[in-house]
Amino acid sequence: MSRESILETEQYRDSQNRDISIAVFKIVDGIKDILEEDRQQKQPLILSINEKLIIKSVKEFLVNKRKQCLIGITGESASGKTTLVNYVSKALRKKLFNETYTTLCCDDYYKDTSEELKAAGSYEELYKTGFSFDKPDAINLDLMRAHLISLKNGCGVNAPEYDFVTCESIPNRAYKNPTRAILAEGLYVLGDELVDLFDIKVYVFTPFEKIKERWFSRAILRGKTGSAAEHQFNDVNTTAQIYIRPTMKNADIVVNGLTSAEYIEELTTKVINLINDVINFYK
Repeated sequence: MSRESILETEQYRDSQNRDISIAVFKIVDGIKDILEEDRQQKQPLILSINEKLIIKSVKEFLVNKRKQCLIGITGESASGKTTLVNYVSKALRKKLFNETYTTLCCDDYYKDTSEELKAAGSYEELYKTGFSFDKPDAINLDLMRAHLISLKNGCGVNAPEYDFVTCESIPNRAYKNPTRAILAEGLYVLGDELVDLFDIKVYVFTPFEKIKERWFSRAILRGKTGSAAEHQFNDVNTTAQIYIRPTMKNADIVVNGLTSAEYIEELTTKVINLINDVINFYK
């Protein structure tokens, strides 16, 4: 069915629904133009996208003013998930959208293993016991799921915070608002335990060598060096093949983890400006 015939159907004859439909089409057309510009870049941000789902999501967001949109963002360790969320958030804050979104990080839901670390005496000895930070059972996914459901239902939650140096989990550390857009990022966000909750699913794809380089740089900041770091990275790579890489098939959008933080912010700002301009025109 053509765009014109859709607008002439009974469903869209009243002016409000017609304006919403026109706004959706204008936003989608604008996003397509932005994506085409992105494809011309040396390091485009978007590698693939389900355009039908984006049209549906934009329409639902405009029509239902109370709907919470859950966006799940995953990828391997050090792929660039947090950078993506941080710079999308930065673009939103520049437009004074602080109250329209909140973020939830899978890393904050790691189970407390501070006593196990103390007993082992070091990370290296802890790994020798068979412990792994890179399997789903190291994270309290049941609690994260409960928090995501509460946010989706319009209720705020108190999220925990995890200390990667001491392995301590601090409960009820950060209050999360049930805003219209909820960004959840982490290793297992698109795994079987959580994937069904999300309206839009994003996978950050980054080549192995870049992941390895980033991972070891970050490990130093977390107190992991030498054989302990080598042991954990081998575990990271092995478990990624089992638990994370297969979830790319669940993604509606695949993002390039090599794109610069500045470009992420720039592209997000273009999309925000487009949506703002269209919505303001049809108010």
